[in-house]
This record gives sequence, structure tokens and C-alpha cells, in this order.
Amino acid sequence: MTDTASSPADRDAQAVADDRATVFHSWSAQAAPRPFVVAGGQGSWLWNHAGQRYLDFSSQLVNTNIGHQHPVVVKAIAEQAATLATVAPATVSTVRNAAAEAVLARAPEGFTKVFFTNGGADAVENAIRMARLTTGREKVVSSYRSYHGNTGAAITATGDWRRNHNEYARGHVHVFTPYLYRTEFWATSPEQETERALHHLERVIQAEGPASVAAILLETVGGSVGVLVPTPGYLAGVRQIADRYGIVLILDEVMVGFGRTGSWLALDLYDVRPDLVTFAKGVNSGYVPVGGVMISAPIAEAFDERVFPGGLTYSGHPLAMASIVATCKAMADEGIVDNAARIGTDVLGPGLAGLADNPLVGEVRGVGVFWAVELVADAQTRQPAGPDVMGQVKAGCLARGLLPLVVENRIHVAPPCIVTDDEARQGVQILAEALDAAAQAR
Repeated sequence: MTDTASSPADRDAQAVADDRATVFHSWSAQAAPRPFVVAGGQGSWLWNHAGQRYLDFSSQLVNTNIGHQHPVVVKAIAEQAATLATVAPATVSTVRNAAAEAVLARAPEGFTKVFFTNGGADAVENAIRMARLTTGREKVVSSYRSYHGNTGAAITATGDWRRNHNEYARGHVHVFTPYLYRTEFWATSPEQETERALHHLERVIQAEGPASVAAILLETVGGSVGVLVPTPGYLAGVRQIADRYGIVLILDEVMVGFGRTGSWLALDLYDVRPDLVTFAKGVNSGYVPVGGVMISAPIAEAFDERVFPGGLTYSGHPLAMASIVATCKAMADEGIVDNAARIGTDVLGPGLAGLADNPLVGEVRGVGVFWAVELVADAQTRQPAGPDVMGQVKAGCLARGLLPLVVENRIHVAPPCIVTDDEARQGVQILAEALDAAAQAR
């Protein structure tokens, strides 16, 4: 790249041109427009080279839980880089030990070990491997409404469209999980949705043969598929089914762990204790690539005398470990998890509920600083809003200084856990204005 830009605006244009020429983007048609340039950020805000500021209501990919450029975490990464920038995973490292202790301090009771990975997808891969090896079974049951990552088993376990053309792994079965607004079970209440979804799950397991099922893999709260908060009693019922048939329960907390739902882990909100928990970007706001598997004692002990056939060159990388230690400490010291819970209850929840009068809004749902506004073309039929409407809403938000996360027919509202009351109100107001403009344009 040759920097020939003469003004900040020119630098933004040049960045777009260079990106177009050299970068191959994920989940994208490469000719699609990419007008948004990020030059810097701080807290809940981002800006481009021209100085245009945007309130980040996406947390990028729902990962900057502690906000952009948190000084404590940036300092910890720099200090670790000056001390020891890398080390082989088989080597004992004090910073890795400290990171494991920080993670286990937030794990469910009875969890004793952490296997570190490079991200969420390979955390899911290795959790599946652990379940298969400890049970001697093959199949993994997951939800049609899910996303678990873009590697072999993780993408096959995924239920949404991204699974298509990527199903190279074996032994995967899908079920429908609770989603009362678009129920698959003709339910008219949360209780019915729970009961019928659990019946469906158990019947699928029975039909597949319980002795063939190694694991049930679920996102504690469905993330990129629509912020699908489980109906009351569902996860506890899944735990009972897993126990009934000797199946390992894996909860995927990659997107929702470490503050996102106003609790350290989303599972803390529900009466459920899994056997394995996957985590990733929220644990350090994505400052350095990292993920991992929290492992309960029985599964960890199964490999005391048995080799675990898995590993990664960068497992427990020192820079990632330092960022985890610093992030977890800052979140505790600064009350960041409590802030996320309060913002959800006092600001985002009531504010987003106030959008219900807009004819485009079908349902608002969420918890903590993780919400979805589902848009519809028709409130009676609940037909999803089309790409034209979603494009108008996104453009309206950007024009007003808000960076939204648009997924299919939904606006996902996911600001950093450090977001202030005023910032949250400002973001909701901008979203309301963009929705009103889109509705009037129909």
C-alpha cells in the first residue's frame, strides 16, 4: 500500500480502495460495498480517519465487552510482550496458570481445568472431541438455530445457513429449540414452548439411539441467530435429558460469556450445570485471539492417564493469557458485569420496548447488553422484513452516528458492557429515528 492520501477523508477512501484490492472478507460476496473504515476507538466509540464518530452498538462481533482500548488490558499485553512474547503450549507458564485461575473463578462448581484454544470455533471442536472420547459415542445434537464457528465439526454443528456447503464432519443431528415468536411447536405460552421443545429433543435422541449420542451442544443464549433467550425451565430440562441417557452437555458461551448477559456467564441466569463450557472473545474483549474449554472434574480426570489427542501451537499464548488476566480483574474491580445487568434492566430493556409502536418492529427480546429487535414486513403474518428495509435502517443508523449489528431481519443491540446510561439512551434514540424513517419510506 502506498499512502498518497492528502486529507483524512482521502485516507478513508484509500483504505477502502486498498481493502478492495487485497483483502478477502469472510461470509461476503467480495464485490459488496465496504464503506465503513475504523481508524481508532475508545470505550464505546469508534471513528474513521476523517474524525466521524460512531457509537458502537455492535461491540464489533459482540466481543468488546470491556470496550475499545481499555488501558489496563492494553498495558498488560504490552508488558507481557516485553517479558515473554510466546512460548510452546507444553511449557509451564505462570501467566497461563493465572489465566486459567481467572477463568475457573467464574466457572460452575466442580470445574477444575481449562484447555486454551485460539478462538471459539476450535474451543467447540475440542469440546466435541472430549465428549466423544469420554463417552465412546459419536453423535452430537445441536440446534438448527445456532452458530458454533467455521471449522469442521463446529460448522457442521451450526444450524443456520452457514452450514450449507461446509458439512464435512460426521455424526451431527439438529433439533429445534425454543423460539416462541416463531414457534415450531404451535405453542401459545413459554411453558408450552419449553415442554414441547424438550419432548422434541428427547424424541430425536430416542430415534437416533441414545447409546450413539455423545453430546448435546447448545448456545446458552442463541447469539447470531437472534438473541434467543431460553424459555423458563428449558435448559434445566435439557440437563435432565442428558443425565437420563448419559450424554455430555456442552454450553457454548463464546458470544454470551463474561458479562454480555449481565452475569459472568449466561448460564448463571439459569438452573443448569453443564459438563463443558466453551468461551472465547468476551473473556478478553477480543484484544488478542483466544478461546477455551472449561472442563468439569470427571472429564478432566478421564485424561489423567490417557493422552488427549488435540492441541494448538498457540494454545495458552502469553499475550492472550495476559489479556485474560487483566480483563477479568478490570471487570471485577470496575463493576462492569453489574453495569451490564443494570443497563439492560434500566435503560436498554425499557428503551427498546418503547419501539413496539413502530410497524416494522415484530418483537424485542434480550438480557443485559444483548438484545435483538426483530423487524417484520407485516405484524400479523410476521413475515420478516426484507433486505431493502434492513439496508435503510442500517444506513439511517450510520448516518446518525450509530454502528449497528444487522443480522438478517434483526438489529442486534450489543454495546460494550461499559456503556453508560447516556450512551445507551443515545443509541436507542438513534435506532428509533432510523426505524421511523424506514417505516415512513415504505
